[in-house]
Amino acid sequence: MLAENLSRVEERIHAACARARRRREEVTLIAVTKVFPALAIVQAYEQGLREFGENYVQEFETKFPQLPALPGARFHLIGHLQSNKSRRAAELFHTIQTVDSAKLARRLHEQAVEPLDVFLEVKLSHEEAKHGASPEELPALIESLIDCPRLRLRGLMTMPPWTEDAEPSRPYFARLRELAAAQGLAALSMGMSNDFEVAIEEGATHIRVGTALFGRRVKQ
Repeated sequence: MLAENLSRVEERIHAACARARRRREEVTLIAVTKVFPALAIVQAYEQGLREFGENYVQEFETKFPQLPALPGARFHLIGHLQSNKSRRAAELFHTIQTVDSAKLARRLHEQAVEPLDVFLEVKLSHEEAKHGASPEELPALIESLIDCPRLRLRGLMTMPPWTEDAEPSRPYFARLRELAAAQGLAALSMGMSNDFEVAIEEGATHIRVGTALFGRRVKQ
C-alpha cells in the first residue's frame, strides 16, 4: 500500500512541477509519520524516502530507540516546540522547522552539539491554534540568529488554515514566498497532503506529506 501511495504522490509532485516549470529535484518530500509506529519509518525508508517529519518531541523520543541504523535519514520537527523540550529536540532532530522566537533560537543554539538546520515558522492566518512569528517580527528574528552560529537558517515555514480545497491555501503560500524573497531566503516549507500541488506551484521547496502516504491517522 505504501509503495502505491508513494507512486501516486510522486505523480502529483511531477505534475505540479511540470505546471510550474520546475525540476522534481527542487522539491523535498518529507514523510510525516506522526502517530504511526517506528515500523512506518523503516518501511518508508525501504521505499527510498530519507526525510521524515514528526510533530511531537515526546512521541519521537519513544520511537527513536526502536529504529535501526538508517544511513542518510534526516528527521524534521514540524510541530510546535516548547522551550522546555528544546534540549531533547536538538539531540533528536536534524532540522527544527518551527522556530518562532529569539528565545527559542537561543536555547536551541546553546543546546545543539552539532549544527542544526532551522526554519522560521510564520503565522499568516488568524487562527488562535496556529503558532509562528508575525511577518513584522521576521527581520528582528532573523537578526537574532546572527548570535546563534550553530543554527543554520534555511528558510520559512507556514501552515495555512486547513481546507479540503487546495486553492484557498494559495494566497498564504504566495505570501510566504514573498517574505522569503524579501529576506534572501531560499527554502520554503509549505504544503501538505491536501494542497501540496498548489504549494509547489507557489515555490515550495519542502512539502510535508502524511495522509497521502500512510492513510488516515488513528490515535491509539
